[in-house]
Parts: sequence; C-alpha cells; structure tokens
Amino acid sequence: MTTTFETLGIPSALMRSLEKRGITAPTPIQEMAIPVALTGKDLFASAATGSGKTIAYLIPVLANLMEDKESSALILAPTRELAQQINDEILKLINHAAPFKIALLIGGRPYFKQEIDLRKTPRFIVGTPGRVRDHLERGTLKLEKTSYFILDETDRMLDLGFSDDLAAIAKKLPAQKQTLMFSATMSPTIEQMSKKWLTDPVHLAADTAMQPSQNIKEESVHVTTDRKFDTLLEALGQREGSVIVFVRTKIGAENLARKLRDEEHLAEAIHGDLPQRKRDRVIKSFRNQRSRIMVATDVASRGLDIPHIMHVINFDLPECAEDYIHRVGRTGRAGKEGFALSFISPEEKKFWRAIKKLSGGQDEDEGEERGSRRGPPRGRRSFSGPRNGSWKPKRRFGGPREGSGGERESFGGRREGFGGQREGFGGQRESFGGPRGYSANKRAPRFNKVD
Repeated sequence: MTTTFETLGIPSALMRSLEKRGITAPTPIQEMAIPVALTGKDLFASAATGSGKTIAYLIPVLANLMEDKESSALILAPTRELAQQINDEILKLINHAAPFKIALLIGGRPYFKQEIDLRKTPRFIVGTPGRVRDHLERGTLKLEKTSYFILDETDRMLDLGFSDDLAAIAKKLPAQKQTLMFSATMSPTIEQMSKKWLTDPVHLAADTAMQPSQNIKEESVHVTTDRKFDTLLEALGQREGSVIVFVRTKIGAENLARKLRDEEHLAEAIHGDLPQRKRDRVIKSFRNQRSRIMVATDVASRGLDIPHIMHVINFDLPECAEDYIHRVGRTGRAGKEGFALSFISPEEKKFWRAIKKLSGGQDEDEGEERGSRRGPPRGRRSFSGPRNGSWKPKRRFGGPREGSGGERESFGGRREGFGGQREGFGGQRESFGGPRGYSANKRAPRFNKVD
C-alpha cells in the first residue's frame, strides 16, 4: 500500500499546508521518522541532505505542539542560513495550522530584537548553538518548558566546534523531553553523543546517507591547478541554470567571483567573513536569479535549499570527504535532476580517493584507466553563456575595460599565470584583446562520469 501523509496520521491542517505547496507524498525519511516521532520516542536518524528531513521532524513536533498548548520546541542548526530556512519552513507549515510564535536566535542580528521575541513566549526557538548559549548566559532565554529538542545536522555542528555549546545547552533542558537527532554522517563522537543525550532511541537510516542522491549525475575532470579557471569557464558555457562553485578558502571565493565577473558572468561570493547583511543579500540575489553563480566556501554547503540550483562545481575538492556529500546535495533536491562536476588536480588526488572510499565508488586511478585525462579540456567553440537565452551573453572586449588601469598588472600583460599562449585553448591570447580563440574544429571537453 502506498504511504501518504494521511496514513501517517498527521493533522488535517498540516496536510492542507503541504498540499498547498504541492507536497503530496512523503519521502523515505519522512515515512520512517514521522510515525516514530509522533509516539514521543527519542529518534536518531541518518539522512542525506535534501532528503526532506526538515519536514520529517517539523510535522510531528507541530502536531504535538497543537495538542499540548504549554509546550515548546528548541531546534539547533549549524549555520545561520539553515536556521533561517527552518524558521521559514515553520512559517509555511503553520500558515494553515496554528499561529505559533517563533524566536530566531542567530548571530549577526541584534540581541535586543531577539530578546523582544523571547519575551513573547515563543512556541518555537530556532537558532545556532553559539547565539542560543549567549541568551542562556544573559538570562534572556529559559528552557524549563521545552518539551522537544531537535538537533539538525549534528555532524556539522561538531565540525564547526559547537560541542561545548551543545553540552551547555543540554544541561539547561528538562530531563523529561523528546530528543530528535539528525545527522548526514556518522562518527564515534556522534554515536557517543547519542548515547548520552537520547533515551532508548529508535535508529533510522534513509538509504545510504553517505552517497549523493541518485538524482545527481556526477562527473569529474583531471586538471592542473593553473588550468582550473579555463576549465571552469568552458564548463559554465556548456551548462544552463544556476551554479554553485565551491572553493576551499574565503580569499579564494572572493578572487574567483571577481575573475568570473571580469569575464562578464553574474557571480557573487559567500563565506564566513561576510557580514550577515551582505550574506543575506547574496543569497537573496541568487535565490531570485539575479545572479547565476554563487562562489562559496563550505559555510554554504549546508543549509541552502534553493530549488533552481542545477549544478554544483567543486573547483577545489573538500579536504573532508563528508563535505563532498553536503556540497553536491545542494542540487538534485526534492526529486529534481542535478549535476555535480569535480576538478581533480594532482595535489587533490588524496582527497578524491577519500571521497570515493566514503561513497563506495571507484577511485580516481580506476577512472583514469577508463579514459580520464589530465589537463584542461581540449578546445572548442567558445560559449558566451547558457543556451536558450536564459542568461545574457558575455560581451567580448577588444581592449582593457574602462577604469581598469590599463592592462591589469595583477594578472600580467598576457595573463601568464594562466598559461601564456594557451595552446590548449587555441591561439595566442593577448591582453583582453580579440576573441577567446577556442578552436571550433577540436573536440569538446569530456568529463568523466563518476560511477
């Protein structure tokens, strides 16, 4: 028999909220977690990003809060962006259900506004561990009536160094409560935490959380570090739709976004050093498709739920294999098709081997035997942007841009840092002059499909 939200036993008001948004059938993690959570049992669930886990815990918690008018819930998330999205998801669900008040406690926002929300006795408190702990220590947050404690992306909270904050928060919670812990990856530390904080929990795993969604088509290309940028330009020209490009450092994000803008791509950077207001602006611009490309560090690899993201490009491979799963999980969400492309430099082989070992796939040496080649893609006709007019084509400049200061010394007169004459991409490329020179009679680049 096909499982529906009705057969899961959720209130009709919540079903109407889901139906209004076109959500008619539960995902595997929702099908498994909702009935367990409705019984009041503690839950430890392993679920990949994009699997629908937010609704998996919000639905039963909302249903229970509707029954118990005196109770409240605390939800912790690793990043401001994820906390904001959880807050927004609650608002969407209660639109047709119940007028619950919510307090969003995240950094980068004024304390006094959050204190005003806390004085209104919110039924939901959503926040990051650091800011929630701050409010506890200031005496502006009381957790004595908290009946539901939810940890979303527990593994990421530990990765970001929130273990002390989590322990301090847990001490302030009442003994009698329901705890729901969700994590995309597993580790001995998380196992130990679950034994300490959960009481006789039910363990659930939706498929294999350590593998990308089956909706995501993975590709890889071996390329030297100094040719990555050209390979990226070529890949962007062959792809349509919104793109997240992941890099390893904050400076790298800013530099790459600037270079893409110099090539007339609509690109913006996001990383941990951006002020909250600017982070919000970058995300809003990307969400509203005013920018096509977001260059991000791993601060954005969790918590971003933007349906129109078609492509994830790993310009730099992550040093932590688990982060690869979360990066590519930004696409292919809610059953939609997505694409992930990874650049593998000789220095990054060890990271790629760890990624393939984690996901049970083929390592990069085996991939080379099947035709993977090193270096940049062979030349082809230059694309000025996605096809079908979905984005404006790039203009070609016959000389330096106005106000750029001549020949842009930071990149060299002929941009020697990217290969002098650039034979692999056809023709001699002078300083911002003439066409890009990709040869039309050469084969198109071939990216490896990841098995």
